Amino acid sequence: MPETVTITDNRTGESVEVPISNGGVDASQWSKLLPGIWFYDPSFGATAAASSSITELDGENGILRYRGYPIEQLAEQSTYLEVAYLLIHGELPNAEQFAAWTHDITYHTFIHENVRKRFMEGFHHDAHPMGILVSTLAALSTFYPDAKDIFGAESRHKQIIRLIAKMPTIAAGAHRHSVGMPFVYPDNNLDFCSNFLSMMWKVAEPHFQPDPVLSHALDVLFILHADHEQNCSTTAMRVVGSSHADAYSASAAAAAALYGPRHGGANEAVIRMLTEIGTIDNVEPFIASVKEGKGRLQGFGHRVYKNYDPRARIIKKVAYDVFEVTGKNQLLDIALKLEETALSDDYFISRKLYPNVDFYSGLIYQAMGFPMEMFTVLFAIPRVAGWLAHWNEMLDQDARIARPRQLYTGEAVRDYVPMGGR
Repeated sequence: MPETVTITDNRTGESVEVPISNGGVDASQWSKLLPGIWFYDPSFGATAAASSSITELDGENGILRYRGYPIEQLAEQSTYLEVAYLLIHGELPNAEQFAAWTHDITYHTFIHENVRKRFMEGFHHDAHPMGILVSTLAALSTFYPDAKDIFGAESRHKQIIRLIAKMPTIAAGAHRHSVGMPFVYPDNNLDFCSNFLSMMWKVAEPHFQPDPVLSHALDVLFILHADHEQNCSTTAMRVVGSSHADAYSASAAAAAALYGPRHGGANEAVIRMLTEIGTIDNVEPFIASVKEGKGRLQGFGHRVYKNYDPRARIIKKVAYDVFEVTGKNQLLDIALKLEETALSDDYFISRKLYPNVDFYSGLIYQAMGFPMEMFTVLFAIPRVAGWLAHWNEMLDQDARIARPRQLYTGEAVRDYVPMGGR
């Protein structure tokens, strides 16, 4: 027997029975009974604005799956480019498909010289790398007018390849510009993550070969950040995409949403918190101040997860691998003590406040030499695959243009008064 919900309008006594499908109910059925009455959900916290087959997130049980594959298996056995293919196409590639995919992305990493020389280099020397990234993504739409053909399969595929390929190049270029270093061209002999590290750190050597442990760690981090269901930036991608904007414009909107400290800046906040704590001896007094409402435990808790973030477990192991190469980040001991103290305290356990992916990612990025201004950029590089998967899916669904309703709380009707009479 199908599960249903019955709603009754107590003003009229009329009722409607609405079936529950995939954990949700069809709001249009409710509106038949309640025309002109809107559900008030300011942050969409209890509203499913899309149906999607890309990412499954069960926050109560700490489960994250891409296209049905557990994140733990993908992080251990896959690569970022393979995961990007999975997100976009819905299935893991065979050897021939993956070779073609890797080739296409590798040979689209270069950006138009005018993008670099006349646009990126036009930013002020202290421009934030994320601001450069957002602006450059939007500018790409003017360099690829064919991107307007969003319903042409070949055109759409080409823009997806270009965006995934060029994100590391733009990101590294934004960093190099912000620190006054010359631009480094992509090296097609390197894999995706090694190429990015080369563009970030190469100075005068003829060929930059990053440590394979660091390249692999970055690859795992990219897998973990590739998608996360209907978050703020993905919703921005879908909303802008629903107007039939091209992939570059929609991606710029998504990146702008990620730019906000509430979304993409959480790991930076963790680093600032750990730095402020200073020593292990200050952990317990800090925890006490948080319980008294005098501070906030950054990197703990999540809007969706009410359990241990599965990505946090993976990333903690990656942190140790990185520190074997770079030397231990001095903040790690503070982080470990903070986690141990919080997870043994009923105050945090009862509130289901567990470490999330941001708790350790900043430590890894910092150990690898990335400045904090690059943390959100490092988030955006892999997330573009998820954004594009949702943009692609939304277009295939022929989704209507996003147009939420509002509850009007302003003045009632009133007459205009000329300025002299005010």
